[in-house]
Amino acid sequence: MKTVSLVSAGVIAGVMVSLGISAVAQRQQPEALPLAELRQFTEVFGAIKNFYVEPVGDDKLFAGAISGMVSNLDPHSSYLDADAFKELRVGTQGEFGGLGIEVGTEDGFVKVIAPIEDTPAQKAGVKAGDLIVKIDEKPTKGMSLSEAVSMMRGKPKTEIKLTLLRKNEDKPIVVTIVRDVIRVQSVKSKMLEGGYGYVRITQFQEHTGEYLVKALNKLQGEKSLKGLVLDLRNDPGGLLNAAVGVSAAFLPQNTVVVSTDGRTEDSKRKLVASSDDYLRGKEKDYLRDLPQIAKTVPMIVVVNGGSASASEIVAGALQDHGRAKVLGTQTFGKGSVQTILPLNNNTAIKLTTARYYTPSGRSIQAKGIEPDFVVTETPTGDVVERVREADLTRHLSNDKGETETPSQKKDGENATPDTKPIVFGSDDDYQLQQALNYLKGKPVVQNRKAADQTAKKSK
Repeated sequence: MKTVSLVSAGVIAGVMVSLGISAVAQRQQPEALPLAELRQFTEVFGAIKNFYVEPVGDDKLFAGAISGMVSNLDPHSSYLDADAFKELRVGTQGEFGGLGIEVGTEDGFVKVIAPIEDTPAQKAGVKAGDLIVKIDEKPTKGMSLSEAVSMMRGKPKTEIKLTLLRKNEDKPIVVTIVRDVIRVQSVKSKMLEGGYGYVRITQFQEHTGEYLVKALNKLQGEKSLKGLVLDLRNDPGGLLNAAVGVSAAFLPQNTVVVSTDGRTEDSKRKLVASSDDYLRGKEKDYLRDLPQIAKTVPMIVVVNGGSASASEIVAGALQDHGRAKVLGTQTFGKGSVQTILPLNNNTAIKLTTARYYTPSGRSIQAKGIEPDFVVTETPTGDVVERVREADLTRHLSNDKGETETPSQKKDGENATPDTKPIVFGSDDDYQLQQALNYLKGKPVVQNRKAADQTAKKSK
């Protein structure tokens, strides 16, 4: 299982790990302690210790207090116990045990942000927006996200039963899923007809930039590239430095990729297309092996409502610098930075510390990236109605007042109920066909309703 933190940063999506945060905290001017509130806290603590029906350990009480304090801030801040902290570190390597879904919380339930491609959850029919109301026979109402994730993880080849509530379904849906080791292939590529390359990034991991370079070299070796489709659909995000590295593959040296802004000086940063910002210091610069055509090949980026965080950073950077057009539907809108603050060797808090901005200064938070060409999954609309950041309870506001509106959340009429799920990169991939039309100089057919909305904006 992966939590929505990787949309942030998931959702999971990007995640900035700071081990020197204690030094940062020490530099901040301490504020006066709220004595009245602390006294109330100790009174509640004492009441539970003395009068609760069963004895409760101090460690459990303090862990619960920290978890509640942090999780009440926004959907992406959370307390990471030993298991969750370990999972976060393992998950960014691209291999972890579980079901293969990105999850968050809403109204006290565990909510599916998106199933990861080619995983047990997707094959079992779990869909974005599903509420997980039971794990096996245990209700999830009021359950912490880390507890739910811990329950869903387990040994490969063991079964787990999820009870789901789905919009427009009268009865709960019960699915039995066989756990497996989830290996996320972060970069997939192939040559399409006519010398047009297709690269799909499913998640931004530690080695995504290296895999991208290998994919581009392979494509260029097969046939001289006439154009490139970069597919970021349903990519929940991942590591910030990986997003900078992918952007740097297509942009000139030292071009601004993304900026962050928060309350502390350390959170006010500009990240550029430079090895200083996409490497961790000790690795070889993988972009030295990049084919030169990557900087000039005509390209288009395909996104949807499942494209979040790191995906939005890449799409926004390439769009702002005029390096590529963006096609698809409005992205997720996860434009906040999560910093991992270790509490000890085993636990940490994941705290939202800044917002992301595109090179032109657009805030991504609760807004997302608006495509240049609004194209839904089918000519009549999207097959799946996706949850976006602006739909999440307690989501962080867009500080520039650019919040997604209801008309933007629905980019077109929903496709007919019997429409089959889209296989990205297939011959039946309608959005991909429109992306190829753009590269070939042919008209791009936008969804009629969405195109009308775009036309009204431009007047």
